[in-house]
Amino acid sequence: MYYKFDVVIVGAGGAGLMAAMQLEGASVAVLTKVYPTRSHTGAAQGGVAAALGNQEEDHWKWHMYDTVKGGDYLVDQPAAEVLTREAIDAIYELEHRGLPFNRTADGRIDQRRFGGHTRNFGEGPVRRSCYAADRTGHMLLQTMYQSSIKNQVRFFNEYLVLDLLLNNGQACGVVAMEIRTGEIHTFHAKAVMFATGGYGRAWRITSNAFACMGDGMAIAYRRGIPLEDMEMYQFHPTGIYKVGVLLSEAARGEGGKLLNNEGEYFMERYMPTLKDLAPRDIVSRCILQEVHAGRGIDGKDYVYLDLRHLGAKVIEEKLPDITDFARNYLGVEPITEPVPIQPTAHYAMGGIPTDIDARVVIDPQWTPLPGFYAAGEVACVSVHGANRLGTNSLVDLIVFGRRAGKHMAKFIKESSHAPLPPEPESYSRELVSTMFASTGGESAARIRSALQNEMDEKVFVERDEKGLQEALDTLDRLQDTYTRVQLQDKGKKFNTELVEAIELGFLLECSEATIHGALARQESRGAHYRTDYPHRDDANWLKHTLAYKGAKAHDVRLDFKDVQMVDDPVFVPKERKY
Repeated sequence: MYYKFDVVIVGAGGAGLMAAMQLEGASVAVLTKVYPTRSHTGAAQGGVAAALGNQEEDHWKWHMYDTVKGGDYLVDQPAAEVLTREAIDAIYELEHRGLPFNRTADGRIDQRRFGGHTRNFGEGPVRRSCYAADRTGHMLLQTMYQSSIKNQVRFFNEYLVLDLLLNNGQACGVVAMEIRTGEIHTFHAKAVMFATGGYGRAWRITSNAFACMGDGMAIAYRRGIPLEDMEMYQFHPTGIYKVGVLLSEAARGEGGKLLNNEGEYFMERYMPTLKDLAPRDIVSRCILQEVHAGRGIDGKDYVYLDLRHLGAKVIEEKLPDITDFARNYLGVEPITEPVPIQPTAHYAMGGIPTDIDARVVIDPQWTPLPGFYAAGEVACVSVHGANRLGTNSLVDLIVFGRRAGKHMAKFIKESSHAPLPPEPESYSRELVSTMFASTGGESAARIRSALQNEMDEKVFVERDEKGLQEALDTLDRLQDTYTRVQLQDKGKKFNTELVEAIELGFLLECSEATIHGALARQESRGAHYRTDYPHRDDANWLKHTLAYKGAKAHDVRLDFKDVQMVDDPVFVPKERKY
């Protein structure tokens, strides 16, 4: 079937819906694999950062400093300025649209402390995170979905996008499979936006939902668009042990502490100023250091998150979801017992390169691809650099989702529909028919499991050349094996085995770009910690990696582009100390 819209947005999380909300009067289609309010934005717990200063003095420039420093100076500083300046207006827009934030006694939006957020350029923690209990992302999605419905956005739920359509150097639509029927559909548009989220399911221990398979990144990568800084993947320090489900940083923002086997609150020893609220890459490495030193709980590979001193009232009122997770997944009562935690694969700082208007750029010279936009975790405008600060993900969604929507609104007024390429559905139909026809006997589930094991063991918090090269060799074998995946289910309707097999291809592509970037970057910076290159190397590596898919299997070309700076000495790179 053929559809024609002004704008097609792929993904119904925070970035996609924030863009859709800006397009009043345009014909807008939102394609999503899951029902919109099940998008992974809904899993964000702790809050959304903005320098409102509702309880303590704050300033957007302090927020910008924390963002740049927290990202270990790989952040593009003009983008960080946009993020932190516009966060304030974006929060108030959502408040006016009905988002039910927690309130102070005098009725203003309440704010809590979060890791890496400081006052006056690093003097100590500041209350900057606007929150709705520990369900901030859930409330965000509900508010945005209602506003999009009011704007008469047309939703295509449970559609899996298979291809981005380009013609004469311009984006002109997408091809998607309707999961309910197995039918292939073409969506013709003046502008296309990807807001498809991350690829955390490349790891076994992850906070990510089953839908986070790297769809948008891999589809763009296959179409010749580079992926930026894919080696910069964040591991959140407090995932539930062996499960990975997140226990939000909000717990530490409210005063929770990390505890080792000797009964010591050990972060005070590593980071005397911010302690348990140091940036996530640092806290994750500190946990591993405790484990390596034999101070994990009972000598195992985890430590405790201790909330007991907060008291039942704070835990039940401000951290209700965290409390339920601990009870349901571990059978632990956080009011009276410490909770076992370990680092979990959490967030992609890298992704599809964009400028500050969310336009996709395709080379180190910042050349935009007309009509193609991306925002949220799928994108890399590089406000997170080498390490995202907690609560900066939701502000990234709303600021750059909003900028994407506003720029698309202008673009579609000045543009007509570019013609579709000849036989626009040919690639997608061949992809599906090849899957159905294969008799290779291989299992997608087994390949995915092998990939996740390898990523957990060798592309985790600590890395080295030997492990990364072994992971790359394994990935090469898995990509060859993937060509022989055979489906047991030959039906068209709700063929989830087919969906998962296609998604596995996306995960393999994203993992390929990640490992190549990690091997090339011979330094330690933020979330990318190389035990064989333990120091940051600004002389050689103060730059972004761009991974391009080659013409042959396993062939990846790396290019580089400079980190963008602002002319202000406070943002000059220096050693990160907390």
